[in-house]
Amino acid sequence: MIETVTELSRLRDIVTGWKRAGLRVALVPTMGNLHAGHYSLVKLARQHADRVVSSVFVNPTQFGPNEDFTRYPRTPEADTTGLEQAGCDVLWLPTVESMYPFGVELAANVHVPGISSLLEGAHRPGHFDGVCTVVSRLFNQVQPDVAAFGRKDYQQLAVIRQMVADLAFPIQIIGGDIVREDDGLAMSSRNQYLTADTRPKSTAIRRVLVAMRDASRSGAPRPQIEANAVARLQAEGFEVDYAVVRRPDLSEPDEHSTGERVALIAARLGTTRLIDNIEF
Repeated sequence: MIETVTELSRLRDIVTGWKRAGLRVALVPTMGNLHAGHYSLVKLARQHADRVVSSVFVNPTQFGPNEDFTRYPRTPEADTTGLEQAGCDVLWLPTVESMYPFGVELAANVHVPGISSLLEGAHRPGHFDGVCTVVSRLFNQVQPDVAAFGRKDYQQLAVIRQMVADLAFPIQIIGGDIVREDDGLAMSSRNQYLTADTRPKSTAIRRVLVAMRDASRSGAPRPQIEANAVARLQAEGFEVDYAVVRRPDLSEPDEHSTGERVALIAARLGTTRLIDNIEF
């Protein structure tokens, strides 16, 4: 049976006992309203550890002033059931007060320079500061040996890897594959904001990503690939934040260079902001 923990002292007692027994501990941080993508991370974490802790915390510091913090869906009962079925041992449910004991305004912040200012960082100023701040606190609270994050949030995973390397957290970071709906839409808690009119159009993101990959492999110029992607998305009714091809470290590739690439898209459809990517 999964144990739900709301007190940090109890969490630390549990983890200390596991480690005293020589067990390897994994963490899967989430904001709740869980779906199959989250549960796949729990199962992935189980492959790398003996015990799995999953946190559910809607973190106020990673939402901008006009974003959806107050309406972000919260489904604690369903989350608990799903986590237990996925093989999670402990559900860590911190309060805002326990996460930020001096209050959000006086909280010490973690900033990862460079990579945090690109793409998502440019369109959501301060977002990755909030992510790194809360993830570093979760790392200190849980003291995991391994932590799992989804590849749908490609830049987030890259930022966290850099933070872990820079701050010398003794934690292995693993990335879980994107889990998709049958029609190709990447699973996300925000998908439920899509309406009956916008949901069918949302699948265009995946099709455009595939087209970007194929065009890149065929040698088409990157500016042309990106411009075509934006035009196709706009034709489907999206308001595009970016549609780009980058190196794995998110730097812009040289015109004639070769190697691994990732195509990334962030775009709004109605009131819903969707992100997705494809690695190749």
